[in-house]
Amino acid sequence: MSAEYQHRATMTIPARYGKAVRLNKGEAVQVINLHGTQVVDCWAYNADDVSEYMCMEATRVWNQRLNPKVGDSFITSQRHPILTLVADTSPGVHDTFMAACDARRYELLGCTEPHRNCHDNLHEGLAELGVQLPHGNLASFNIFMNIQVQSDGITLKTLPVVTKPGDYIVLRAEMDCFVAFSACPQDIVSIQGQGDNTPRDAELRILTDGFSQVTLQGPWVPA
Repeated sequence: MSAEYQHRATMTIPARYGKAVRLNKGEAVQVINLHGTQVVDCWAYNADDVSEYMCMEATRVWNQRLNPKVGDSFITSQRHPILTLVADTSPGVHDTFMAACDARRYELLGCTEPHRNCHDNLHEGLAELGVQLPHGNLASFNIFMNIQVQSDGITLKTLPVVTKPGDYIVLRAEMDCFVAFSACPQDIVSIQGQGDNTPRDAELRILTDGFSQVTLQGPWVPA
């Protein structure tokens, strides 16, 4: 699956829970969809100033794309590249639109008991590294999530993931950063693959070498 990549750590993101890693500039993280069915939410923060965060709005402006493809970078709230997508063995279906689930989202979906959620997973994962965020962040990069823009150009449709077991992406760090992940606990809205909508484990590997060294691209400017 990834024997060509040199890595210094491997960890599981347990189903419904989160994990975070610290990357040095030039390292990368591989996100593996072990079962081919799991959405993985992702956030990133400048390790020297966590008030600077990976921003989906700025990323879409920089790349002039709704969703990233290999070679595209993710951009911070200060308009700096923080992660670059350097490999993707999946069909390339990901999402930058949908807010991460939180406790209020499940209340609105009818839950009367506490429900695991991605926003809490973000904070829990970073807390394991001793990091406390100055604010919340619902705007995640939703890896493997299948959100389709409809033919009218404005309506979105939420569908299950379309990956296979072992599909992965690789994100290269463009600065020292913390990167947090959540194996999304969503089991009401049908986003997990294969129809049963059951959250499952995913895997992370921190890579030190062997991944593609794609050129960092600058921002889009009009011709």
